[in-house]
Amino acid sequence: MRSFKERNPVPIGVIGTVVLLGITALVYFWGDLPGISGTTYEAEFSEAAGLRADDEVRVAGIKVGEIKDVELDSEHGYSRVLVTFRVDDTWIGDHTTAAIKIKTLLGRKFLALHPTGDEEQDPDTRIGLDRTATPYDVTQAFEGLADTVGDIDTGQLADSFRTISDTFADSPEHVRSALDGLTSLSHTISSRDTQLAQLLANTRQITTTLSGTNSEFDKLLDDGKLLLDELNNRRDAIHKLLTGTTDLARQLSGLVADNQKQLGPALAQLDQVTDVLTKYGTQLDRSLQLAGPYFRTLTNITGSGQWLDTYVCGLVPENREPCMPKRPSGGAK
Repeated sequence: MRSFKERNPVPIGVIGTVVLLGITALVYFWGDLPGISGTTYEAEFSEAAGLRADDEVRVAGIKVGEIKDVELDSEHGYSRVLVTFRVDDTWIGDHTTAAIKIKTLLGRKFLALHPTGDEEQDPDTRIGLDRTATPYDVTQAFEGLADTVGDIDTGQLADSFRTISDTFADSPEHVRSALDGLTSLSHTISSRDTQLAQLLANTRQITTTLSGTNSEFDKLLDDGKLLLDELNNRRDAIHKLLTGTTDLARQLSGLVADNQKQLGPALAQLDQVTDVLTKYGTQLDRSLQLAGPYFRTLTNITGSGQWLDTYVCGLVPENREPCMPKRPSGGAK
């Protein structure tokens, strides 16, 4: 049997490359393998309502899968939306209903399932329009309101209200008051037309901006959830820390209270000592200045060994003059 080094490296390299590519493809498409990643179903909706791939699929508020694809249904003339979703370890009945619901106020959606029926739903049979529902989108409602109000002819509306008021001019007093109110309202709307249009345009811009930053808000909420979970996990440690701090404060208070009689006189005496030091501070500074040269000379005398190293100046008359201090001029002799 030939050793590994003696074999042709080309077939070995080809086989190794094919095996690596197969393992890579298996890992990449693991979630799409039948019988391993749950069961895949399809549902028909009248509109997508902002539902996207990778959004959650929930049953009773619990995530059981995710959206695989959202596309137009070519079998019905592209008039419907076909949603393909996958569920894991969840029973789906043949009368199960599906609804697109709002996950966050910023427009994120999820697919809610309500499993019902006597038999299990066939994965090859779609969930029809009669068993699906879409939500009321607030963002689209605001955008539609802005477009509708922008198309209103406010001048014509004011003229209409004015004509109605003139028509009912001979009506009873309470009718005329109501119509006068309508006239005032029409004038107000007409005079504020530009401001109202600007307000609605700004509302549309705000909703669009918030919808575009939906992922950042989701991340912020997720981070807040992680923080709360960590605090909850460390609740016992934080409780022990606070309890220990309280006990320490109580013991210190008791210690001060028990030694109040000894601490009081000691602090009073310490106050007297500080007063004395403050009063004689100048003398103490002078004493320290004079003590410096003395201790320096004493160190020089005794620092050479176990003897005193010094000399006597002026012991003989011939050497007396250098040792005599100089007297100031004009002084007494």
